[in-house]
Amino acid sequence: MRVFLIGANGQVGKHIVQLLKDSDRHTLKAMVRTEEQAEALKQSGVDAVVANLEGSVDDIGEAMNGSDAVIFSAGSGGSTGADKTLLVDLDGAVKSMEAAEKIGVNRYVMVSAFNARNRESWIDSPIKPYMVAKHYADRILSASSLNYTIVGPGLLLNEPGTGKVIAGKDIETGSIPREDVAKTVVAVLDEENTYRKTFDLISGENTIEEALKGLK
Repeated sequence: MRVFLIGANGQVGKHIVQLLKDSDRHTLKAMVRTEEQAEALKQSGVDAVVANLEGSVDDIGEAMNGSDAVIFSAGSGGSTGADKTLLVDLDGAVKSMEAAEKIGVNRYVMVSAFNARNRESWIDSPIKPYMVAKHYADRILSASSLNYTIVGPGLLLNEPGTGKVIAGKDIETGSIPREDVAKTVVAVLDEENTYRKTFDLISGENTIEEALKGLK
């Protein structure tokens, strides 16, 4: 599968890049925001393209062209304001969905946030604008024609992954290494039991394969 990764320079995105680079099942085209980021990826052997989520749907589609699947792992970052959150995490995500539909890329995997679908869970959250953006981007994706999977990881950790997770809609809040989020996101690409499903993800006792096959 030819995978187009949006947000390749992010913390989860970098793990996804390495997994896809080493994969014998998938190939990678990485989308980044600057020529410097693209050049660094190219020097490491990764096909990279520069495009901007604040640009046009057509520009994003042109960058995406030739792909079979999209992974959206981009974010405006914690140091930006609510305006960038709106422009990147919501509008940018929706533009990428529209671009995928327009050029015929059917498979779409969204890296979302834990329990973003449930407004009551983040009513007093310090990152409420981000959760609002994720909530509505996910709603638009689930109403689209795309064959989507929405993954909502818990608190993200910068520690080595264990390869053991819990996945589902009615699970307690928890944490998970970014490496395990990346492994799960890559694993869902061609796992049919995840098609057109939304689930949350934290560290647990099951292998990623077992957790995904057990989704209801």
